[in-house]
Parts: sequence; structure tokens; C-alpha cells
Amino acid sequence: MLEAVFSNWILPTLRVSTPLIFAALGGMWCERSGVVQIGLEGIMLVGAFFAAVVTHSTQNPWWGLGAGMVAGLVLSLGYGLTVLKLKANQIVAGTAFNLFAMGVPPFLSMIWYDSTGSTPVIPSEALFRSAPLFLMVASVVLSAVFYHRSKFGLRVRFAGEHPKALESAGISVQGKRWQGIALSGMLAGLGGATLSIYLASSFSRNMSSGRGFIALAAVILGKWLPIPTVVACLLFGFTELLQIRLQGVVLWGERPVPVQWIQILPYLITIVVLAFAMGRTRAPKALGGVE
Repeated sequence: MLEAVFSNWILPTLRVSTPLIFAALGGMWCERSGVVQIGLEGIMLVGAFFAAVVTHSTQNPWWGLGAGMVAGLVLSLGYGLTVLKLKANQIVAGTAFNLFAMGVPPFLSMIWYDSTGSTPVIPSEALFRSAPLFLMVASVVLSAVFYHRSKFGLRVRFAGEHPKALESAGISVQGKRWQGIALSGMLAGLGGATLSIYLASSFSRNMSSGRGFIALAAVILGKWLPIPTVVACLLFGFTELLQIRLQGVVLWGERPVPVQWIQILPYLITIVVLAFAMGRTRAPKALGGVE
């Protein structure tokens, strides 16, 4: 019984939650430093695309995973340049980077593969089996330890809560925010990479399907704390698994549940959960650059 529950529900939930957890941890670090990060969706997309391209070219998923991290880092640093150096509005800039990231993969895919829909299928032997799952667990543990038990975590939190106090101690607030942005890019890029070379066997257009925004919702629901954020990701991951399992299921009469109802399930639950949670959450005081 327990073995069946583990293999049929717990392990699949962990698998589908892996991209969300990577992206949400990245968003948590970025927002804890005081920078709004709504660009997680775009970062996941470019991470998924370049991971698929490099894995297909090298037949080595580790190179693909690294490419996804680097692609996410580059896009995130571009966002950092826009909001930290050029002082652009963080919401507007994040939206613009999301739109930019939605257009880059189809454009490059058309040039390289003569197709805007997807990249070539990667052979099964060149895909991950379980390594991203262990990397995800390690990321959760390290994030929790660094957040609660290290000077780095304390300083990042002060950058988002009391930046003037951090400056008075001789520590650069901008430096901590750059570090938060870089972490968000690498982790969300990792999350995107797991979509194309772990949960799937290629990149398909807009394959993140709103996961970046769901990851941001998990950060809010988790009150910008590592473990509660991961728990929220597992909740959303379970709803995604439920969405998959309900397809074709007949609950009443002779007709299956309409697929459109099933497809909106993760987003509907996200909205409902946030609606009940928002009144009990408090964002970092300096989030968005305002103390």
C-alpha cells in the first residue's frame, strides 16, 4: 500500500514539482534582496530551450543543464542591469523580459531547426532519470541553511528589509541585490532545463505554461521563506499531477470530465489559495526598491 502511494503519487508529485521548486527558490532569493522578480517565466523558457539545444548537440544532459543555468543567468543579469543600473520600473521590465524570452526560442529554433514549434527529440539515453530530483533536494537544503544560518542569508534579508542599516554596516545593498538576481537566474534556468531534458525530451513552444508565475505565487504563499515556499510548490505540483491523472476520467454519467476544466485546475487553485493567503502575508519592506 505505502509503496503504491509512493510510486503513484509522492514520487510523481516530486518530479513535476522540481521545476517549480528551482524557480521559486530563485524568486525567493531575488525578492528577499528587494528586487521584484516576475521574470521567472521567461527565464524558465530560455533555460528550457538552451538546455534542449545543447543536450541534443552533445548528447550529454549535464552540458544541457549547465547551458540552461547560463542562459537563465544571462537573462536575469540583463534584467538586473535594467532595474538596478537604469532604474527601470521592475514590474514593467520583468514583463518586457518575459515577452522577449517568449520570442527568442521560436526565432532561434527556426534558424537552427527550420521549425518554430519545437526542437528535435533528444534520445532517451541522453535524458536525465533522477539527477535533477537530487539536485532539487540539495538546493532546498542549501537554501534553508544559507537563509537561516549564514551571513550571506542575513545580509540578503537586510537588503530587502532594512537596506539603510546594511549600508551603515559598510555592506553594498546593490551588491546583495545583484547576487539575489544572479541566484534567481541560475535556479530558474535550472528549473527550465528540467522541463525539457527531465520531464520531456525536447523543447516545445511556451512549454513553461505559466510555471514561472505559479512559482512566484508559491513564494508569496510561502511568505518568502525557503521551506514554506517549497511546501507551496509541492501543493501546486500535486494539482498539476491531478490535472494529468484526471484526463479521460469519467466522474459522472458516460462523459469524461471536459479537458478544459482539467487544464485550468492548477491556475484556479493558485488563484483561490492566493486569495485566502494574501491578507496574512507581508512582503519584504524594501521590495521594489522602496523601504
